Formats: sequence, structure tokens, C-alpha cells
Amino acid sequence: MLSFPARKHSSLRIALTAFTTLAVAGGLVAIPTTASTATPGPAPASWDENAYRGQVEVVRTPEGPADPDHLTGRVFVDRDRDSVHDRGERGLPGVVVSNGRDVVTTDRHGRYRLPVYDNMTVFITQPSGYQVPVDESNVAQFHWNHLPEGSPELRYGGIAPTGPLPDAVNFPLVRSQLTRAQEQHCVIAGDLQTYDRTEVEYARRGAISDLAGRRDYQGCGTLFIGDVVGDDLSLYPDVKELTSLTNGPARFLPGNHDLDFDSATAEHAFDTFRAQLAPAYYSYDVGDVHVVALNTVRYPCTPDVDNADGLRPQCDDPENSPRYNGRLDEHQLAWLERDLAAVDEDKLVVIAGHIPLLTFADEGSPIHQVDQVRDIYALLEGREAVSVAGHTHSIENMRTGDLMRGWQDLFGVEGLPFPHITAGAISGDWYSGELTEHGYPAAVGRDGGRPGLLTLDIRGDSFRERYTVTGESDRVQTQLGINSPTYRDWYAERQAWNDDPQGPAPELGDPHVVTRADLAGQTWLTTNFWMGSTGSTVEVRIDGGRSREAVRTQPMRGEDQLIGPEWSDPHAVAQQLVHGGSVADRTMHLWRFELPADLDAGRHRAEVTATDVHGREYTDVLHFRVVEQP
Repeated sequence: MLSFPARKHSSLRIALTAFTTLAVAGGLVAIPTTASTATPGPAPASWDENAYRGQVEVVRTPEGPADPDHLTGRVFVDRDRDSVHDRGERGLPGVVVSNGRDVVTTDRHGRYRLPVYDNMTVFITQPSGYQVPVDESNVAQFHWNHLPEGSPELRYGGIAPTGPLPDAVNFPLVRSQLTRAQEQHCVIAGDLQTYDRTEVEYARRGAISDLAGRRDYQGCGTLFIGDVVGDDLSLYPDVKELTSLTNGPARFLPGNHDLDFDSATAEHAFDTFRAQLAPAYYSYDVGDVHVVALNTVRYPCTPDVDNADGLRPQCDDPENSPRYNGRLDEHQLAWLERDLAAVDEDKLVVIAGHIPLLTFADEGSPIHQVDQVRDIYALLEGREAVSVAGHTHSIENMRTGDLMRGWQDLFGVEGLPFPHITAGAISGDWYSGELTEHGYPAAVGRDGGRPGLLTLDIRGDSFRERYTVTGESDRVQTQLGINSPTYRDWYAERQAWNDDPQGPAPELGDPHVVTRADLAGQTWLTTNFWMGSTGSTVEVRIDGGRSREAVRTQPMRGEDQLIGPEWSDPHAVAQQLVHGGSVADRTMHLWRFELPADLDAGRHRAEVTATDVHGREYTDVLHFRVVEQP
């Protein structure tokens, strides 16, 4: 386990005989530091001083390759940082290279040889202690697409014809103390999901601004875990403008809103994503960590592959009604097994995907979880691992042993074998709700969570999870509310009015005023502890009295979801039912404390201390008033 000391916080919120094809590399914009996010340890040198800018080297000759059935090349240490394999620049042995199916390691001269397929992406697994180049937008450059005739006609372009097989594809690296370090801070960014340039600006003002002010993730960088945009793939250049503002390598994996929806087959469904951002799946190493970026979205899903068990009727008509399903194709699953076989057993494995392996939010839905979850578990057996995902626009910190009934019924899972974290979303609840004073929407999520970023703070093969709310310090981990009969009545009335807005809208009034009748009818002080999990505790002190333990609403012991106003987050719902968006009527990180029926009339102070599984404490305060009559 990590040995960081527990801290107590108070909550406040890339010649004729031969030529080389290179992309153009650009410069870096320096961004001033802000204080919105805590940076563990001393601040490292600026990213501008450390960034290795370059690209993959593609070598062609008039004669073409000696063997047209195999791609060859080198992984080399680029001493002069020009992205060209010069005489005297040594090859690097032992580096993993793949075509998405086969996995090989470079020989003692850094050479590799891979079979050729007509539609493949060749990529390397960045080894610890070395850094792949990044382009002018900080996007990692470690891959090359081979699609000789290019994509079929697609609205957003797909992959342009790559032409005949080149003589060599060489992958440059430089030495890096940043990626060698045992301590790493890996940012996991869920669902940026911008549908237009207005939302791009919201992201810039929000989480991207926070990342621009941080210096702790230069080694591991940021992994954007899908739904990078919201269907409009022409926004990818805008997203890359955003990543140019960050302070580390930017990597991406695909989500269900990154699709070429006009692709008739799954083979080309992510061609535009692959052309502009990253391979559909790949891996990389930093420190003692092996990160696997998976494509967990199959589109269009088909009845023979996806609905053989009859649980996914949405997949039965791919021609007229194409849909997606949470699934790895057979080539990716075989690649994953080969990739992991090349990884030391003592490394921490981070399995990242857009659609979660399993999730609380959609625990009863087969298409919103991954069909081969048990196969993936088998491949990871005996390893230290953590799964991170997006898709649900919620925050979920699920621990080893946690269980929901849907996981049992759909997949035969009897408990999580390692932690699973759903990372929240930069977009929060799809940029919904009231515009904040900072220029982006409140976007409170379906679980009551707020927009933000997940960071895995890693030392060796151990990690701690950290959620940073957009625009806030790391101390802000909870939100408090009061769930009373008055609130529950208003919830029902306001929801009905929203469905059929006749007459004046029902008003909640002051949510922190409770009547004597409310206390008699069961009133709870609620604590939404966003990174709270099995093993966390929440304690409440009323007016300086003794601490009493609050009760978690979802124990995660094989039960169904508990849904409705009495299980809701009143702080979140009071905003959502008025300003729009999802409704936080269920969550796996809510605690309730029943207020005593005999509280005196007048003002009261509730002090709440939430303690996570790592012993970190967060204290928040709620003032409320008891009145005899409404």
C-alpha cells in the first residue's frame, strides 16, 4: 500500500534513392500556474522544458520493401530529437511492437518484423524510462495506420489512402526521468463530449484550465477515456487545441460518440478517430504501471456476434437500426492476452475503456457493460489491477468484492476481483444546468456528482484515487443536504410539473429548514461522498455532540439499485429539477443520518467527517433550522 500520511481537510467546493515522410512538429504554449488543484510533492520543471516533440518516421524507396508481407523498422533512441533514425542512434531492444493482433519485441538492435494486414495500426508500447514524441498539441505519436486504399467514403474523412507498404516505419524515443519515476500521477479524463464550439469553450474554462495549472502529470499524462466529442468528429481539431494547453502527453481511447456512424461495418467505425487521435486500442508503461487503453465499443453490433444469448435485441437489425454494444472484438481480446503476457507480473495494470467492464449506474444493462468481462478477469488473475472507465457520466469508486444483482444475472460475476472506478466526466451531465460564475455549466450528474477529473496517484504498483471537482481544490469531496418529507413531496410535485407544466412551478423553499412534522416523518442529513466506497465512513456531529455514524444507502452486496426520492441526493435534485439535466435519484456513494425527532426549535450545526479507505478525512458543515410550523 502507499505510505502517504493521512491528512485532514476542510471542504470549501508526431533524394531519389530514399526519402522520409514526416509530420510537422510545432511549439508549446506556456500556461501560467493556477491554484485550483493541489499538486502532490514539489513542482517539476515546466512541460515546455521537457516535452519531446516529433513524429513517427516512415521510410519509402522506389524499390519498396523487400518483403511486402511484413512490415519492418526500428525503435530507436532519438539523441538529436529530429525524429529521424540517424547513423549512430542506437536501436532499443525489448520494446513491444504490435499490429493490433501480433505482439513482438524488438531485437538487440531495436528491430521488429510484423505481418501485414490491409487495415491495421502499428504501435509501440512506450517503455518506462523513455518518452514517445508528442505533436504540437501534446498528442502522443507512437503509431502508424496502414490502409492502402483509405477508408470507404465517410462523412468525417476517415483514414486517407496510405499507399503501398513503406520500407520501414521507425519509432523514435528519448530517455525520460519523468516516465522512469516510481511516483506517477495519471490523469483519467472522462467524457469531454463536446457537441459544438460553445461546449469546447466550456471545457476550456473548466477542466482544461485546471489541467493547465497542474504540473504533476507530465510523466503519465492525460488519458481521455472516450466520448472525446459528441458525434461531430469535425471538432477533433478543437479538442487538440485544448490538449495543447495541458502539461503532459495526451492520449485517447474511443467512445460511442467518437464513431463514424456512416460506417456499414465495425472494421471502419473508428477510422476518423484513428486518423486524428490514436489507435483504437494500445498500451504504454510509466514507472511500475502498465496502462491498457481498450476499445470497449462495438458498432454496429450484430445478432450473430452480440445477441447470441438473446439479451441484446438492439443488435438484431444493424442495417436499418444500427446500435452499439459493450464488447471487444476477437482480435482485440487476443491482442490483450498477448500484450499482458509481455508484462512483468509485479506491475500494476490499469485497464481503461469507455464503456465500463461493470458499472453501478447501468448494472442491469448488457449493452452498457462489457460482454467478455469474465475473460478479462481471467487474463488479469493474480495481478494488481484497477479498471477505469467513463460512459455513464457518474462517479463510481467500486472496491474488490463489491457486487450488484445485475452483474450476477447478466454476467455471472460474484464480486469484483479488483477495484473499478468510473471517472466522472469533464462534461458532467452533458454541460447541462445553470451557468456558473466561472463560465461553464454546473452540470450536476445523475449520481449527484460534479464535473471533474480522476487522478491515479501511483507509487510502485500501488495507487490511490483522487477526484478533483472542476474549479475546486482537492479538499472538496462531499456535498451535504437534507432529505425531508417536505422535500420528497416537492420532488414528486416538481417532477410532475416538469412533465406537464401547468400553472406556477412548485417551489421547494429553503431546503435547510425542517419542520417538527418533517422530523417526525423521517428526515435525513445526506452526504454525497463522491469517492466514497465500501470501507469509507461518514460521521455526523450535531451541535458539537458526540459523533454518530451515517448509513450508506447502497451497501453493494448483491442488491438491486435503490431508486427514488428517499434515496436521492437532495442538494443535487434541488438544482436539477429546476435548471434541467439528469436527476440524482440513485447513487452508490450517498450516506444518510436520521435527524433526531426531538431537536429543539432554532438553528443547528451539523459537522460531517467523511473518511475514505486510505484514511484521508474531509470535513464539511451544514447549518439548518428547525421550526415548529411550516
